[in-house]
Amino acid sequence: MEYGERLANFRQTRLNPFDRSDEEDGPQGGKTPPRHGKVYHTSTCHSFCGSFVASDIEQLKLAIEECKKLILELPEHSERQKDTVVKLIHLRLKLQELKDPEEDEPNLRVLLEHRFSKEKSKSVKQTCDKCSAIIWGLIQTWYTCTGCYYRCHSKCMNLITKPCVRSKVSHQSEYELSICPEIGLDKQDYRCAECRTAISLRGVPSEARQCDYTGQYYCTACHWNDTAIVPARVIHNWEFEPRKVCRSSLRYLALMMSRPVLKLKEINPLLFNFVEELVEIRKLRQDILLMKPYFITCKEAMEARLLLQLQDRQHFVENDDMYSLQDLIDISSGRLSCSLTEIHTTFAKHIKLDCERCQAKGFVCELCKEGDILFPFDSHTSVCHECAAVFHRDCYYDNSTTCPRCARMTERKQDEV
Repeated sequence: MEYGERLANFRQTRLNPFDRSDEEDGPQGGKTPPRHGKVYHTSTCHSFCGSFVASDIEQLKLAIEECKKLILELPEHSERQKDTVVKLIHLRLKLQELKDPEEDEPNLRVLLEHRFSKEKSKSVKQTCDKCSAIIWGLIQTWYTCTGCYYRCHSKCMNLITKPCVRSKVSHQSEYELSICPEIGLDKQDYRCAECRTAISLRGVPSEARQCDYTGQYYCTACHWNDTAIVPARVIHNWEFEPRKVCRSSLRYLALMMSRPVLKLKEINPLLFNFVEELVEIRKLRQDILLMKPYFITCKEAMEARLLLQLQDRQHFVENDDMYSLQDLIDISSGRLSCSLTEIHTTFAKHIKLDCERCQAKGFVCELCKEGDILFPFDSHTSVCHECAAVFHRDCYYDNSTTCPRCARMTERKQDEV
């Protein structure tokens, strides 16, 4: 039977191509009388459906339309309707496979500074960053940039116009520190700031969506209403409420999250007057920097790798004034204060109690010559800025004379001359 005749027969009788049996067996092994109303002859329809699966795209589209009509005709929530829905899904997947056949794609591709790696995951919960469509991992080839995690279909790669955000992080590692610096749609020529698609606030031809980080407007393909904490709002307002940002800003902020690029005492020094937690963290960081020379010259501390407890925040052992956005988030939540206090206690215990070598590097107050051994990170001590000698705080400020150690050093220099 020719294809046209089968199609005409199918439409005339409204056959269900997914019935599992023509007739059901009766109670005595006989045949159940035919039902009144619509009749579904499965044998003819199975061959008809099979011809579609093996045929071209147009025939699959036709089969999909017939399945849709059949789903509407069948009783709601019936088993037949459920089975038909499953068959419809399979037909659609087959159609997608024919439209986008899997080819022998390279495992690594480089484009606009992206380093795309071919994905092997069959998950269907990913979305293409280029076309905004779902990535069907079962039947489609897709790639992820190892730098900025940009995801896209293999067929969309040649359409990509966005350079890798990681290259921007490497070349320009700084934040926009003005709060939502809007310039207006007219300055953008009523076009998306990234892909230059025509946009407007009325949504014609495409909705204009503002990025709270850049202040610019983007189309719906470049701005998915994702939210992120904006650094400018944190620094100036100590505000951590996530705001809507475009896709490129979302990736940029994610890559910059742990980079210590914020020098608070220069950007907003008044913040320390209003946020007590910042003052506490600054004092802990200053103490850790004073402890660092002890660990560098201590064999036991190097073997125990004590400083590696701060490997996730390496800048804490390098300076006391640079912060990352993640640091500020953790300070606000209280997590950083707890973890840093614990590390500070561990470090101090090693120097003052556990290690004899480190204890031997302590100081005795030369002004009163009383009390226990002093260390520069003790809360009740003061340190001479010239020679780094340590004294009791009360003794240091009450004594009007100069530092005894500095005086001795000056006398030695004069004697040598």
